[in-house]
Amino acid sequence: QLGRGVLGLAVLAVVAREDGYGYDVVRRLRSAGLEEVGDASVYGTLRRLYSAGALTSYVVPSDEGPHRKYYGINAQGRHLLATEGKTWAAFAATMDGLLEQAGVQS
Repeated sequence: QLGRGVLGLAVLAVVAREDGYGYDVVRRLRSAGLEEVGDASVYGTLRRLYSAGALTSYVVPSDEGPHRKYYGINAQGRHLLATEGKTWAAFAATMDGLLEQAGVQS
């Protein structure tokens, strides 16, 4: 179960590499190792980040079905990614230290 902030950070990281539509973002998160991420959670996170001004969106026609809404990161999203990424890195380093002290191998 990923927290809302952590999933938001993961979505920003994926979209920062390349714009994507909802299921494409889900697929990329899963292939990166977040196999349990739910479709609805990702779609909700994309909408939340878009509403917060961190993402842009545009529609691309599809020959295989309905049009696809793509999301891309903007300057505000890149700033959020950088600041939240630093927070995550500090948290992960702290947890690694605590787990190491407890004798847990990472």
